[in-house]
Amino acid sequence: MAPGSAVLVRMKGATYTDSYFAALSAVLREYAMETKGYVVYLSVTNPASLLVDILSSVDIPIQGVSFIDVTSYMMVDKAKRAANTTYVESPTMLETIMLRVEYLLRRSPNERRIVVLDSISSLAIHNNSHILQEFLHILVNKLKSMGAVTVLLTVIEETAPELSNVLSLISDANVTLEGGGQS
Repeated sequence: MAPGSAVLVRMKGATYTDSYFAALSAVLREYAMETKGYVVYLSVTNPASLLVDILSSVDIPIQGVSFIDVTSYMMVDKAKRAANTTYVESPTMLETIMLRVEYLLRRSPNERRIVVLDSISSLAIHNNSHILQEFLHILVNKLKSMGAVTVLLTVIEETAPELSNVLSLISDANVTLEGGGQS
């Protein structure tokens, strides 16, 4: 993936779990395990603590990964917070999310940076479609200007057609995963 590019990864709901783990493993192995790589993982679907456990179980180090967890703020006890994680109160706080992503990227000296948005479908549950489309357009273009690679994960059946169109327009590549494979 070239610096400043955006990749839309579409997954079918029926094979979501297999596709999700295949995408997660591929992206994080390439970036998180590289000495010059840095990952900002926006966790909307799963709590960051679960992702930390998953990454540990498949031997992917998390020292090169920072999480922004927008699902767990009210539920997670401060003593049980995940490592390398900042918490946003709600997935509706799009401006705060954008500022956190930008802050984490700016403070990283790493040359290869990637931002993973997991997932657009989950953000769509909590936000007005028009506002979410505007947020994604601004965020992805900002990340491109910073030279960061953006990976946008979404579930095909849960993505409204107008949002799907915007995602296609802001992405440089579209990939559809089916059960861990690519089509």
